[in-house]
Amino acid sequence: MADTGAPETIVRSGAQWLVAALEAEGVDTLFGYPGGAIMPVYDALVDSRLRHILVRHEQGAALAADGYARAGGRIGVCLATSGPGATNLLTGIANAYMDSVPMLAITGQVASPLMGTDAFQEVDIFGMSLPVVKHSFIVRRAEDVAATVREACAIARGGRPGPVLIDLPKDVQLARAAAAAARAPGGGPAAQDPRPDAAALAAAVTLLARSERPLLYVGGGVGIARAEPALRALVAATGIPVVCTLKGLGAIEPDAPEFLGMLGMHGSPAANHAVQSCDLLLVAGARFDDRATGKLDSFAPGARVIHIDTDAAEIGKLRGADVALGGTLGIALEALAAQVRRPAGAIADWRAHCAALRTLYANRYDAPGQDIYAPALLHELSRAAGPGAIVACDVGQHQMWVAQHWRIAACDRHLTSGGLGAMGYGLPAALGAQLARPDAKVFCVSGDGSIMMNIQELATARRYGIPVKIVLLDNGCLGMVRQWQELFFEQRYSEIDLSDNPGFVALAEAFGIEAFGIGRREEVPAAIARLLAADGPILCHVRIDPRANVWPLVPPGKSNGEMMDAAA
Repeated sequence: MADTGAPETIVRSGAQWLVAALEAEGVDTLFGYPGGAIMPVYDALVDSRLRHILVRHEQGAALAADGYARAGGRIGVCLATSGPGATNLLTGIANAYMDSVPMLAITGQVASPLMGTDAFQEVDIFGMSLPVVKHSFIVRRAEDVAATVREACAIARGGRPGPVLIDLPKDVQLARAAAAAARAPGGGPAAQDPRPDAAALAAAVTLLARSERPLLYVGGGVGIARAEPALRALVAATGIPVVCTLKGLGAIEPDAPEFLGMLGMHGSPAANHAVQSCDLLLVAGARFDDRATGKLDSFAPGARVIHIDTDAAEIGKLRGADVALGGTLGIALEALAAQVRRPAGAIADWRAHCAALRTLYANRYDAPGQDIYAPALLHELSRAAGPGAIVACDVGQHQMWVAQHWRIAACDRHLTSGGLGAMGYGLPAALGAQLARPDAKVFCVSGDGSIMMNIQELATARRYGIPVKIVLLDNGCLGMVRQWQELFFEQRYSEIDLSDNPGFVALAEAFGIEAFGIGRREEVPAAIARLLAADGPILCHVRIDPRANVWPLVPPGKSNGEMMDAAA
């Protein structure tokens, strides 16, 4: 037969098109849990190059995909069946949405003829997910699966990243078809000019030149945009002091003389006092979140604002900007660094004032007694682990201690549930991060409350030999809730007692995980050495004082200048 030159028509099932499209997008790892409505996809995985990680709860799949994306700089993919499988993903999807993490969530759905009939394990995950995704798809034809995956991945990665959901009815997974032609882009917003507006840039340069007390307020958008080098170049060019949000930590080196620490509710006094005194706030990739600003109308009360953000919707949303710089965040920072001609010496008095604040309020690690002082333990561990280590936190007191005392060298080495504050995040996120960065030392810092929310993922760590190092700070209570009840609810303690916790060492060992416990300060050096020497997953159970609090603390309704400390 003569060669006609026509391409061969490939016919595959919808499930096979899904797998092939994921491979074409460069996906190599996905996290999931099988079930009836997603079974054709799991059958297709048998013949694919994709590495599937079987978690023990679908929430673990979404949170592991989140950690994989943050640490690896790639889209994270999670997979679940219909009904409870899909709804169990929602917390992880919402977490990715709040923290702008590129994620593709794929859910099985009952067959198309059964949709809307309250069939077994049917839920409207498309509708349920709408508030917490960038976009949702229901695929109606097998020939559209590959194009939908391509579009979904482009949306998840593009602009301000975030999660996208594909809901795939079972009959569409089983149906065989040739792939439809790729859809031409259209219907969405016009592409944004990556460069900042020239007039706005000139206005920003003028404000910076005239400012006597400028301050950089850095948020998670800098890390999302991979703009740390541009930010550091701007700081080097200007000498402007820097404060960071929880998710902005790592944007500047922890030892940089300009860095004053984290601002906000549990921020450093140096950072909070500098914010309240500055006359110009240069906001880069931050959104004036309430945990960072305290009482908003008293936040940086004498400051004019230059706001730089890739997402134009954030500029002016909570506080008006004197100058708005849109476009790509890194390009805007580079343009500022290139045009600002004012050397650090021009703000020498302000820099000296901020340096004095940093010295005055430097962290101390000489707490009295023989009990383990959690901030000192975390500080020593981060120094021993080195700047390349990745730390994934759960939510609570330990999360704030990590933010305050871990030496975070880059944004993608600090994984934390910032916007949603999801307990149970730390362990699955650490597993995802370790799979994305197999050569890195990855730590999970958790509390006795948080670890129980996804402790089943110890089985995942054991099955795949994922060498995550877990530091479990156990104070026998829900520490952050207890602290608030102590300070603001007249010590009327309600449902915070966890004194009946299981034996965590024995529990980890039952999962096949190496584990040990410590409770006295002199045991810390050996514990750190053992954690660092472990080849596989390991858990260190650390008993700490249940009365220990996180300081400082900005009380609710107060300005950041009205911090409480241990002496209050």
